[in-house]
Amino acid sequence: MTGEQLTQRKDMLLKLFEDPAYVPMKIKEIAILLDVPKGQREDLKEVLDVLVSEGKIGISQKGKYGKPDIGSIAGVFFGHPKGFGFVAVEGMEQDVFIPEEKAGGALHGDTVLISVESEPSNGKRSEGRVLKVVNHANSEIVGFYQKNKNFGFVIPDNQKLSKDIFVPQGKDMGAVNGHKVVVKVTDFGGPGRKPEGVITEILGHVNDPGTDILSIVRAYGLAEEFPDSVMKQVAAVPDEIDGKDMQGRLDLRELQTVTIDGEDAKDLDDAITISKKGDVYTLGVHIADVTNYVTEHSPLDEEALKRATSVYLVDRVIPMLPHKLSNGICSLNQGEDRLALSCMMDIDGNGDVTGHRIAETVIKVDRRMTYTAVNAIVTDRDEAVMKEYEEFVPMFFLMKELADILREKRKKRGSIDFDFPETKVILDERGKPVEIKPYDRNAATKIIEDFMLMANETVAEDYFWQEIPFLYRTHDNPDPEKMKSLATLINNFGYSIRFHNGEVYPKEVQKLLANAEDTPEEALISRLALRSMKQAKYTVGNTGHFGLAAKYYTHFTSPIRRYPDLQIHRIIKENLRSGLSEKRIKHYDKILSQVSVQSSTMERRADEAERETIKLKKCEYMSKYIGEEFDGVISGVTNWGLYVELPNTVEGMIHVNQLQDDYYHFDEEHYELVGEMTRKTYKLGQPIRVVVEGTDKLLRTIDFVPAKKL
Repeated sequence: MTGEQLTQRKDMLLKLFEDPAYVPMKIKEIAILLDVPKGQREDLKEVLDVLVSEGKIGISQKGKYGKPDIGSIAGVFFGHPKGFGFVAVEGMEQDVFIPEEKAGGALHGDTVLISVESEPSNGKRSEGRVLKVVNHANSEIVGFYQKNKNFGFVIPDNQKLSKDIFVPQGKDMGAVNGHKVVVKVTDFGGPGRKPEGVITEILGHVNDPGTDILSIVRAYGLAEEFPDSVMKQVAAVPDEIDGKDMQGRLDLRELQTVTIDGEDAKDLDDAITISKKGDVYTLGVHIADVTNYVTEHSPLDEEALKRATSVYLVDRVIPMLPHKLSNGICSLNQGEDRLALSCMMDIDGNGDVTGHRIAETVIKVDRRMTYTAVNAIVTDRDEAVMKEYEEFVPMFFLMKELADILREKRKKRGSIDFDFPETKVILDERGKPVEIKPYDRNAATKIIEDFMLMANETVAEDYFWQEIPFLYRTHDNPDPEKMKSLATLINNFGYSIRFHNGEVYPKEVQKLLANAEDTPEEALISRLALRSMKQAKYTVGNTGHFGLAAKYYTHFTSPIRRYPDLQIHRIIKENLRSGLSEKRIKHYDKILSQVSVQSSTMERRADEAERETIKLKKCEYMSKYIGEEFDGVISGVTNWGLYVELPNTVEGMIHVNQLQDDYYHFDEEHYELVGEMTRKTYKLGQPIRVVVEGTDKLLRTIDFVPAKKL
């Protein structure tokens, strides 16, 4: 069944269920009513299952289909290592608690049908029972193999999958104790019965170099190899552009052009030109024209949409596009003619764009610069570096001048800048972590950030007012309840946040971060504020970006590594060449919703995989320091203990039973642990000296204990 057929059949069935005369029916009765032949009843069931999983219809315990309130609700099951779980249901404010005995064999990530058996009361969530697993999310599971005499078990790496997988004799591929394996689930089990499976791949021994990251790659379903059809298409892509490619394009090769990236970057997808006449700056943001080679519906395009993003793990990159494109013809390499899609903006001294042009262009990069070198010029005024790049120095100071204006303008309107350091993990040749440190932004990284933001906003505003189907990067206003919790937390530090008619404006969050700047709790306040926000996502409707305080925002600047950028390039080029016909508008209206959902989902998956690899390496790194003392700061307080963050960004936990000088209880109002007898308190942001007690690579956790006072 094609995607188009599925959509048509879903629409037809929804009309049937919405008819006032319809009464709930079993699948056989629906088939008879709609005159569906016996041979097509599997297709009918597939469509009904999709509608149920989307929450658009419900199914009763007797198997009758009807409106969503028929007695069952669809949602996603989120497991807990102890066996119970929660089901997130779209439209419901709180998740539904599912006790272990009522989980019905559901595993973490499964789409399930549940019945709600008790309503929320006295601060407790509503409780439910899983009636049916509609869609199993875990056909393959990565884990640690334990061999017994005539059978074995796979203990999943993902602790939320609380059941071990039984592996019968002869189904283990010869795996031994300690192997990390991929197991294909052949039977998902049920109440009181473990899932069963067959091992399909041995990733290596748990102690072998690289096995740990490879396990995460497999667990998240990240495809390292590209299909043959994609590689065949890539083989036909030329290494250089020819005259035919350049026809009809604006030739900008005479403009002084640079790329600015990290030292080890290989996919250079944005280049900059800049000039100033009077009080007006002309900024050119030139983005690799990837769509010239990735044509719609081609194997390359379909694989790129499937991946939707490149994934940056600590020891490898899993690219959205094959290296021949991302590091070759689509990379804006120094001295090479390259095709680009350019946004050229005239910007006045207030940072306002007074005019702009989006065009298909040909460019040539004069110099490939690094953030380190540009920062040495514009911040340190390093004489040796300035001499080396003498002819480009005026350009860099002009960039700094304009970037400062743009940043000040964003600041005035309330844009929030979460300026806490990311983690940089340095590995040796065997993949062992040798250093973990904060990865700080400098003036050069901020220049590129400011210019990319400006191009993204300019393109988004242009296409919003043209009323053409488009993809936007949106960030909804935060949930007022989460903001009230944040206000309570920061009050402990003497900070406050103002509400306007129950809402918080971006400027208020910005003021909070500004007030915390250069204080010991700066990074903590930033993280607390960030956790109170909603996630940014891709949408077809433009609802604005709260964090940037921007009315219009899109992702235009990275088509090598993000599918939404690639998708809007295609729309922009088509619009520039001949305008969008009614037929093409309908086409984009039809596909963009799915592109936005797929891109948002894959982005979250990539973020999770990246975080997991960093947590793993932090854990491995700290295992070398067991018994050693460190200064840290309390970054989280719960009723089970304290989270403590070290200056190198590593976070670990002191369990409450390790605070042996008193019995501590959790004060919810002030988010602190309070001693029953001593009234001693542990609160957020408090400095604390800790000893590394132990690490658990499987759970990716680090345990601290308080250092004893001398």
